Amino acid sequence: MSDKLSFSLWRKLFNYVIEFKGSLIKLSLVMSAVAGIDVLVPYLNKYAIDTFVENNNMLGLKKFAVVYLVIIIIQAINIKIFINVAGKVETGLAYHIRRISFEKLQKLSLSYYDKTSVGWIISRVTSDVMRLSEIVSWGLIDMVWALVMMFGFVIIMMIHNVKLTLITLSVVPPLIIIGIYFQRKILDSYRDVRKINSKITAGFNECITGAKTTKTLVTELDNLEEFKVTTGDMRSSSLRAAIFSSLFLPIVLTLGSIGTGLALWYGGKGVLLETLSYGTLVMFLAYSIQFFEPITQLATTLAELQHAQASAERVISLIEEKIEIQDSEEIINKYGDIFNPKNENWEPIHGDITFKDISFAYKDGEKVLDNFNLQVKKGEKIALVGETGSGKSTIVNLLCRFYEPTDGEVLIDGVDYRERSILWLQSNLGYVLQSPHLFSGTIKDNIKYGKLNATDEEVMKAAQLVNAHDFIIRMENGYNTEVGEGGNKLSTGEKQLISFARAIISNPSLFVLDEATSSIDTESEKIIQDAIDKVLKGRTSFIIAHRLSTIVSADKILVIQKGEIVEMGNHEELMKNKGYYYNLYTNQFIEEKEKEILNS
Repeated sequence: MSDKLSFSLWRKLFNYVIEFKGSLIKLSLVMSAVAGIDVLVPYLNKYAIDTFVENNNMLGLKKFAVVYLVIIIIQAINIKIFINVAGKVETGLAYHIRRISFEKLQKLSLSYYDKTSVGWIISRVTSDVMRLSEIVSWGLIDMVWALVMMFGFVIIMMIHNVKLTLITLSVVPPLIIIGIYFQRKILDSYRDVRKINSKITAGFNECITGAKTTKTLVTELDNLEEFKVTTGDMRSSSLRAAIFSSLFLPIVLTLGSIGTGLALWYGGKGVLLETLSYGTLVMFLAYSIQFFEPITQLATTLAELQHAQASAERVISLIEEKIEIQDSEEIINKYGDIFNPKNENWEPIHGDITFKDISFAYKDGEKVLDNFNLQVKKGEKIALVGETGSGKSTIVNLLCRFYEPTDGEVLIDGVDYRERSILWLQSNLGYVLQSPHLFSGTIKDNIKYGKLNATDEEVMKAAQLVNAHDFIIRMENGYNTEVGEGGNKLSTGEKQLISFARAIISNPSLFVLDEATSSIDTESEKIIQDAIDKVLKGRTSFIIAHRLSTIVSADKILVIQKGEIVEMGNHEELMKNKGYYYNLYTNQFIEEKEKEILNS
């Protein structure tokens, strides 16, 4: 990041701040009033000394004290208003940017999550957003206060004595040079802190989500040592920034004291020679002492702006992240988007699928599919078999429009699916993952995620259809049982059945099973297999299979190697061919029988 402030970047950010324009104007006016009173007070003291104290006018001094008290009360009210409004702007702006960021995260394509770490995203929408809201609500308003104060000081001082003003402010140029140097050093250190903080956030995330893996691999000590190195770097960078910060303030105070001393020396001579009033000297001393506070505040705010610029870049980059898979304006106008669907215009999906001359390559990668063709009729059950990296998941991802083909077309009922909306397709899609993710809440809540307006009766019907109802009602709270974070209170088989119910409750036309039985025991597999047979009946479905025993009833089994179909047919046909599928199935069958014998 550049050491210079990027005005184009901050202009982008202020497009989101503009919603709080009224509050920011109010803050600026209040802070100008606060600064004006701060400038006025030393002048009032000068007036009181020259007019009342020097002339022993006690009555006038008492009246002045009342006026002075009123001004102090007004100042207190101004500060209360400032704190109240600034706090509302800070929390409101953080909420506003986070809402926009969260909305963007809902729209982003799956490819974004494939290449972006969870820790990076969390850091952007938490600490980076908070830093931006703080600098806008407090820092920029402090700049208004500092500029009004400095401008007011200089005007009043110049009006009363130009020479004394120049002598008093003679330390400002070296202060500016020193301030730029130190703030740049502080900024560099805090940049390192921000970078390392993102690594620490990512480390915490991996530690928590990978706790079971850590335990089974016994890597606690290695993880701790790695974390110590990262936090050690954080400590070093933080200490470096703290050292520069701690040196900067004493230097500012020293230069400020020199300025005050010069004012006292030259002004004192003026008082003794009776060319300067005692009240004017007191005012100049007060201004010389106070003048360096807004300078320090201005330098600090500018440094914070530079520091916050890194946060602004990251937040804006998230908000402006290009959505790789999105509908055209024409399609959105007809079918709506993810937040404003026009369901009344959606055509029904019958289920005929065609992959026509499909080629596809992930970014910065080799081609996964090249001139791939496949015809699937409504209601057919298609199984995909092959080695890891052969292209099975890519075919399914293209079907679901998580990615789009580099070349060629995916036709649904004879129409290129890019001529329909993404939401239209994915709302008609049931998808069950190998490791299903459940959200915190109850079993009923999780099933209803597939259809948010579903009735309790529909929830129960979906659970019965996938053989989940029996184990649910055996639980203490039945459908109101809490599943825990990620469903950790349930077994893998139970989570899988709930994910089946969630996928089926919306009655989708298309179904995808991504190795849905590979992580469960044999008993659970039989229950889930029975559920699969019932759920997929009459629906066009794609099954990525590891356990070949689960796909023997498939209408077509595709053996995929390096993005190409090397064998295709049903189970009986492929077994007769005695090719790749035959060898794979036979070996797997023998292994399973050996396990049964050993476990009996």
